[in-house]
Amino acid sequence: MWRANCALCLRLLERGRIRAWVSCQPRFCSNDAPESSTPSPPKANTSLRTKTEKQKRRQQKQTLILATPENNAEDNDMRWSQKDKIQYSTSTIPGAKKNTSVPFPLSYSPEYVEASWYQWWEKEGFFTPEYHDRVPHAQNRTFTMCVPPPNVTGSLHLGHALTVAIEDAMVRWKRMQGYRVLWVPGCDHAGIATQSVVEKRLLRDQRRRRQDLSREEFLQEVWTWKSQKGDEIYQQLRRLGASLDWSRACFTMDQGFSEAVTEAFVRLCDSGLIYRSEALVNWSCALESAISDIEVDSQELSGRTMLSVPGYERKVEFGTMVTFAYPLEGQDGEVAVATTRPETMLGDVAIAVHPDDPRYQAVQGKHCRHPFGDRLIPIVTDTMVDMQLGTGAVKVTPAHDHVDFELSRRHSLPCLTVISGDGTMAPSCGQWLEGVKRFDAREKVLDALAEKKLLRNKKDHAMSLPKCSRSGDVIEPLLKKQWFLRCEDMASRAIQAVEDGQLEIIPPLHIKTWKKWLSNTSDWCISRQLWWGHRIPAYQVALPGQSANREALWVWGRSEQQARERAAAQCGVDPASLTLTQDPDVLDTWFSSALFPFAMLGWPQKTPDLQQFYPTSVLETGSDILFFWVARMVMLGTELTGQLPFKQVLLHSLVRDRHGRKMSKSLGNVVDPLDVIAGASLERLQEKVRGGNLDPGELTVAMEAQRRDFPGGIPECGTDALRFALCSHRAQGEDISLSVSQVLSYRRFCNKIWQTVRFTLGVLGDGAHQLDTLAETRPLSSMDRWVCSRLHSTVLQCERGFEARELSAVTAAIHSFWVHSLCDVYMECIKPLLTQQDGGVGPGEALAGDVPLALLAPFMPYLSEELWQRLHPLLTRGAGGGSSSLCLQPFPRSSDLVGTCHLSVKETMLQLHAIFMRHLRGEPLPAGTGSGASGPLPPGAVRDDEREARQ
Repeated sequence: MWRANCALCLRLLERGRIRAWVSCQPRFCSNDAPESSTPSPPKANTSLRTKTEKQKRRQQKQTLILATPENNAEDNDMRWSQKDKIQYSTSTIPGAKKNTSVPFPLSYSPEYVEASWYQWWEKEGFFTPEYHDRVPHAQNRTFTMCVPPPNVTGSLHLGHALTVAIEDAMVRWKRMQGYRVLWVPGCDHAGIATQSVVEKRLLRDQRRRRQDLSREEFLQEVWTWKSQKGDEIYQQLRRLGASLDWSRACFTMDQGFSEAVTEAFVRLCDSGLIYRSEALVNWSCALESAISDIEVDSQELSGRTMLSVPGYERKVEFGTMVTFAYPLEGQDGEVAVATTRPETMLGDVAIAVHPDDPRYQAVQGKHCRHPFGDRLIPIVTDTMVDMQLGTGAVKVTPAHDHVDFELSRRHSLPCLTVISGDGTMAPSCGQWLEGVKRFDAREKVLDALAEKKLLRNKKDHAMSLPKCSRSGDVIEPLLKKQWFLRCEDMASRAIQAVEDGQLEIIPPLHIKTWKKWLSNTSDWCISRQLWWGHRIPAYQVALPGQSANREALWVWGRSEQQARERAAAQCGVDPASLTLTQDPDVLDTWFSSALFPFAMLGWPQKTPDLQQFYPTSVLETGSDILFFWVARMVMLGTELTGQLPFKQVLLHSLVRDRHGRKMSKSLGNVVDPLDVIAGASLERLQEKVRGGNLDPGELTVAMEAQRRDFPGGIPECGTDALRFALCSHRAQGEDISLSVSQVLSYRRFCNKIWQTVRFTLGVLGDGAHQLDTLAETRPLSSMDRWVCSRLHSTVLQCERGFEARELSAVTAAIHSFWVHSLCDVYMECIKPLLTQQDGGVGPGEALAGDVPLALLAPFMPYLSEELWQRLHPLLTRGAGGGSSSLCLQPFPRSSDLVGTCHLSVKETMLQLHAIFMRHLRGEPLPAGTGSGASGPLPPGAVRDDEREARQ
């Protein structure tokens, strides 16, 4: 490297092109990519694509995956040979400080480096805000964040790892700046997901359904499962190096959190924001529960399509329109109607036509007779009817269609429910259909209409099919009495907060979507027909001698006793005479999650944590839950506490695989971060895919994609390399296409850092005691001044990147300094000088391991701690050790380095040229040129790294 630089410099000087050479140096290359990065394919704007287009692109990608040549550049980058798998074998008591006095291994090993450190950090309490008072550079400022609580049902994927990497980098940076930092871990009880998992487990292991147990017995099964599973995610977060305050870990079903949920419900009811009403809700028959609007996905169908539906062995036909006739009552003729859901015609209560439609002028106000129920149904007129759609006559089924429900209100029509909550036909349909599954009933209805000669035609029809995002079931609109939360006023305040600048959304491209969604939000159905979750603290009241036909009276309270007292006061009776029955439903999981930023701090009690750390500083999360979680936190936080729950929202994009596909269990392309950290064989990866629930076609693509992407499995990359790779992508805006080869390139970067510090330690040797005096008495050499200048520029870029929340700019600056400024130029320059000069070590060598390691600490906590613990005692010998951990050291500030000597580009190049020329001619170098050190170069210190990089 040294000779290559010299030769290049000489050739360019001779040709008068020194300016071009300078432009390639690290000062101008802060966005350098790692050596083996693979360019990401361009991505389309997915927000504008319809579901049909997405499915088409998905099929195209599958075809492309299967057609991709096997031996491509990506595969070559993945071919990694592990020469030495070094384990830290020194006996260390869990929680004790790792012994770094043992010999320095010849090469970097993630397993060796990452051993023992986290247990020591946690035991010492470094991550708690209480430790702040013991830090010499502490400031009287706070920084608070919460982890977006992952579901207790699952395990972390690369999307979670991205969240952890970004948040931990910001948290560690603030802690090193001297802030009093609180980063709260948490886990969500995930009502629907958890109940589904436990129900499947019961059916598999005990051949019992939930309904075979009492509610209390089933909940005991859930808690047993949670105690076995719940700690898994917390251990994964520890493995990722997340510097969380575990003493404040918060589960959304903890006693204190449950009290906060009850308090929120009661307050919102008292203020009139929560109400109970009968309305049409989105119903999942598979879950037998209502779900909210934003949990409904729309699948676009271009025509006849056969789809799998939960609970059906055979695929069900969708994307067709059926036309059948209603005979007119008392006269000849008929009115033909078209529908995509013929099974709901049992619930028809009217036929609607447009008042201006000339085809139906003569039948307006007439009646038709229902062919199966022997009922008369009126023909009403309404401008809502689209004359161009179907026959222009619309069947009105208020209990099973949102538009029809609104139309029924305008015409005072009755609502007739013909599909039960489990997806079977109701008794009102008659014995021939009672208990039949709704889509099986569809075929029976069509056959019966054909038999009565009322079926007219059936044709392909493009349509939007609503599906439950939780279960994949086809949504059935059902008329149910539910609890609703009024959102209009809260949504308006959330919009105003952004417009006034009180709440900042980063990147700003999401502001338009934020306003649009909140401007059109409807009341939120917050009740769920589940057993696992926060039971609604509302009670139905029965008075002595009350008639069964009397409308139900509901009260709510923080306890049953309070609810009883409220009911007694409202009815003017003795509390003991009342019978209270608690609502069996639970609250939507997102309702409790919306309270997380303040409930985690002890709200509604005025705890010290709430007073000191609320509102929180930043919310960082994925852009895909902007409305599921972020908007609801803003609405409920403002309503219940009078303050915004956070001042800034930082949204990162989705992580995609190397083919540009969203990582999803349904595609079998999810990468477990622990497999990247510890490594995994191809056989293990494919075993995980086979253990999923993929259909045969998806399974074939997933297995082939893994075989091509990871022909030799996933090499051991380590936590630090994974975190650095995740933060090196521009997380704001376009989606992140992460390949394991990119993580592997940062694994090599870790080795370069390891070898650089190993070289520095070898140079320091017994001359370390001279550092303090030499730094004061000896003038900086040209190379020292140059590398100090580069370091100052790097620190400045890091400061700007952190403040702008652009972590990719920070990692690019750090990578460029280590690889180009420190290793390629400075270290290569001083190596020949070390063998020619006497006089100890100058500031340049000492600088090589202290400040740059502090810059690395937020992103590579394990490697930076390991190296700092080895290097720092030598740099501070006789001057006190300072903080015991790098994570508590002050983060470098550009203002502290502004006094270092800066060289102009011209001066730097002229002096470097003089050094190069003397070295090539074999002449003695001028005194003071290099930092110098006595003693030989440690055997293989940097040369091992060079061989590894070429590999």
